[in-house]
Amino acid sequence: MQFKASVNQLTQPLVQELIDDADRLRVEVSRLENGCTIIDAGISVPGGLEAGRIITEICMGGLGTVKLLHSAYTNKWPLSVNVHTSNPVLSCLGSQYAGWSLAHEKYYALGSGPARAMATKQKDGETVPVEELYSELNYHDTADQATLVIENDAIPPLEIVEKVAAACGITPEKLTIIMTPTSSIAGCVQVVGRVLEVAMHKAHELHFPLENIIDGSGSAPVCPPHPDFVKAMGRTNDAILFAGQVHIFVKGEDEAAEKLAKELPSCTSRDYGKPFAQVFKDNNYDFFKIDGMLFSPGSVIVTNIESGNSYRAGILNNELLELSFAS
Repeated sequence: MQFKASVNQLTQPLVQELIDDADRLRVEVSRLENGCTIIDAGISVPGGLEAGRIITEICMGGLGTVKLLHSAYTNKWPLSVNVHTSNPVLSCLGSQYAGWSLAHEKYYALGSGPARAMATKQKDGETVPVEELYSELNYHDTADQATLVIENDAIPPLEIVEKVAAACGITPEKLTIIMTPTSSIAGCVQVVGRVLEVAMHKAHELHFPLENIIDGSGSAPVCPPHPDFVKAMGRTNDAILFAGQVHIFVKGEDEAAEKLAKELPSCTSRDYGKPFAQVFKDNNYDFFKIDGMLFSPGSVIVTNIESGNSYRAGILNNELLELSFAS
């Protein structure tokens, strides 16, 4: 069944909440000279946990629920992000995934959030999605407003803003860009809140049929922020790699469900076994040299709703989590 709702429309109440409650949420709202709304959630203002929680729901296209809870499943880091969605493929891959590469001169960032689903370009005389993934998802959003989330400590130049608005088929006045630096509290929450998204992305890379993924939930500990970008990025990744837990509900054959469970956890990667910041350094700070299979939760459960059988794999590694968070 093709999904018909607009992820950009679904997220507008959440975006408006950030704007209306900016003081309470410690975010700053401003407008660029072309009219684009910028919501700063951690560059020049503190932001915080609740801002990060709301932004995570925006990233998920308004199709997911995000909660901050205390949990006893990690030894020393009880605060966790808990996410679930009944539309995991569209919510996670069709909105939350940071798949839009944006560059101008020395500025580079990856865009995530619902605006991705509106973005198109011209190719061989045809209008096609900016990201090929949307052809596979068979989804294109149309709305009169769009929202993009960027993990960067600098507001994008006007050239990128104009490019995003044009690709979405709207004027800059109808575009909202939310800034969540990785070193900020809100940035930590919204990255760790991708615990289910990385599972969806890896399932896609493993060629599991996306149409057979029915429902999903995930949790991971909120990492302490760090002012150094590499350490901050390392901690957000390690929260998922070493202590992320995901439960996915699928249909189809048991053999396929069991195979997905066995191949999904981060410990199946050749680069597993040390904090991500060290892995990044060992690969000369080149993301493309890191094994793509590393980016996945530490522990998974895959339940086949047609047979009633569940398959578990992976580990929770408190020792590596502590090494990452405390260093």
